[in-house]
Amino acid sequence: MLHILESFQLTPEQCLWVILCALFVGMAKTGVAGIGMLVVPILAGIFGGRVSTGILLPMLSMADIFAVAYYNRHAEWKYVLRLLPATMAGVLIGLFAGNAVNDKQFQVMMGIVIMAGLAVMIWRERKTAVNIPHNWFIASSVGLMGGFSTMIGNAAGPIMSIYLLAMGLPKNKFIGTGAWFYLIMNLFKIPLHITVWKTINWTTFTLDLAMLPVIMAGAFLGIKIVHIIPEKFYRILILAGTALAAIKLFY
Repeated sequence: MLHILESFQLTPEQCLWVILCALFVGMAKTGVAGIGMLVVPILAGIFGGRVSTGILLPMLSMADIFAVAYYNRHAEWKYVLRLLPATMAGVLIGLFAGNAVNDKQFQVMMGIVIMAGLAVMIWRERKTAVNIPHNWFIASSVGLMGGFSTMIGNAAGPIMSIYLLAMGLPKNKFIGTGAWFYLIMNLFKIPLHITVWKTINWTTFTLDLAMLPVIMAGAFLGIKIVHIIPEKFYRILILAGTALAAIKLFY
């Protein structure tokens, strides 16, 4: 593992951060969602904005498999199916937008995406009496924004969290529905990263494979932790993680 990290000419401190990111990815995909948002700015700071998305995506896909395996019985498929068409369209918009900017601008775009998601999440938490309609228009709007966000920075979490939490899903159904949705979307994005952005190649994938044991450890750790996190604290954790991620992306 270490010799693969060293091939990227990373410092020992950066190697440690990459390993921690892999652990966080596993934990996030099995329930500790807030901590996963920290991965985006950390990897962007190490590898650069656009490149980091290609390194992170296979890690997320590996972790998605563990999340689906454990929480698949809790999935609410009606929400997944409502979101998918517009989300795929949003991914394609993000694909072309990402091609039109340099890396610094790309990183700023990542920060703006997360800041927007954070603002809406905080609004949602404070307006607990507001009901979001369960219809295709709302799902399509959320899907379009989420697709753009997930392509730009693998950062659809805030927007999708708004929607799924607003639908009143309890913790396990929230995780199970999100697990299937993210797995499908991440697999959809991989060919685009390989052929258009060229941010995934054998070298980056070797790094991702080296992180697989760490991701697995994080997934099992997340399963244990999520059972002891109270529902209210779980929502606060999502918001806090999102806030930290947004601030770090601008520096």
